[in-house]
Amino acid sequence: MATFDRRAFLRTTGLAGLALGLAACGDSGSPAGSSSGGGLGAVKLQLSWKKNVEFAGEYFADSKGYYKAAGFSQVELLSGGGSGTSVESGLATGRCWAGLSAPTITAPAVLQGAPLKIVGATFQKNPFAVISLSKNPIESAKDLPGKKIGVQDSNELVWNALLKANGIDEGSVTRVPFQSDPSMLTSGQLDGYVGFVTSGPVRLRMEGHDATHLLLADAGLPLVAETFTVTQETIDNERDKLKAFLTAEIKGWKDAVADPARSAELAATVYGKDQNLDVKEQTEEAKMQNELVVTPDVKANGLFTMTPELIEQNIASLAKAGLTIRAEQLFDLSVLDEIYKADPSLKKPA
Repeated sequence: MATFDRRAFLRTTGLAGLALGLAACGDSGSPAGSSSGGGLGAVKLQLSWKKNVEFAGEYFADSKGYYKAAGFSQVELLSGGGSGTSVESGLATGRCWAGLSAPTITAPAVLQGAPLKIVGATFQKNPFAVISLSKNPIESAKDLPGKKIGVQDSNELVWNALLKANGIDEGSVTRVPFQSDPSMLTSGQLDGYVGFVTSGPVRLRMEGHDATHLLLADAGLPLVAETFTVTQETIDNERDKLKAFLTAEIKGWKDAVADPARSAELAATVYGKDQNLDVKEQTEEAKMQNELVVTPDVKANGLFTMTPELIEQNIASLAKAGLTIRAEQLFDLSVLDEIYKADPSLKKPA
C-alpha cells in the first residue's frame, strides 16, 4: 500500500499556506459576505463543481426567494471544480462566505491549522462509486482483485482508502489511467471505473448499456459530501446569519427532493444553461442523488444532519485515507440542531 502523501495532496488542492491566509483574512476588516446596510446583506456560496443538478437545492432557494425571505439581499452561487479555487482557499481569501466541499478536502486544511468547520452535509453518502456493466458486475469490494479499474489521479485518495478499508493489496487490482471516457468500460478496456453514481450509470443507460455500481459508502468507506463549510469566525460571530442561510437551504432542498424534473429544468435552462446539459439526463441524475440526500436518519432528524454514528464513521474513513483528525476538529452540527429545535416543522418533507 502506497503511503498517502499529504503534502502532495495539499499542493494539488491548493491548500498550502491556507492557515496563514485565513489568519490574515480574519484581521483584514470586513470579510466577503458581511452585512452592509439593512438585512443580512449579500453573501457568496462557492459550489464544489460546475452548475449542474447537483446544486438543485440552491437553485430552488434562490429562484423561490428563500434566501431573500431569510434576510439576504443576494446569495451569489460561484461555480467550482476544474482548476478553480477550492472552497477552502476561497474562504481564506474572502472569495466566498460559505462553500460546498467534502471531508477529504476540508480535513487536510484543518490539519494545516485552518479554522474551518463542516456544519452540515447535503449528501449523506458520498457519490463516489465503482461503476461497471451488469454483464461483468462489481458488486462488492471482494470482486475487485483481478480487475482493471479506471481511476483518475484526483480520485487516488478515495481509491487507496477503499482498498485499505477492505484489506485489498493494491497490487491485486490493475489501476488504469482514466479521465472520464466511459467508452473504455463499454469497449472492454476496463472492468470498472471510479466515478459519481449520480452521473456515470445514468449516462451509460441512456447510451443503451446496462450499468451497475458499487457505492464506496456501502463498501467500507462511509463519507458524506456536499458539506457546508464555513470559518469558525462565522459560527462564533455570525451565528444567526448562518442559521438564516441554512434555513433557506433546507427549504430549497426540500423542494429539490420533491421535484426532480423541475430541478433538472433549473439546472439545464437557467443556472447551468451554458453547460449544455440534457434535461432528461439531469432529471435521472436528480432522482439518483435524492437517494444520497434522503436517508432514514435524515427523515427522522432533518436535511443536512449527521448522527454521532455517521460522524464517527467519517472520522474512521478519513483515517483510512491517512487523515487523522478528531470529530470536534472538523464537524459542528450545533447550528443545525438549534434550527430544528426552534422549528421542528422543517424536518417534515415538502
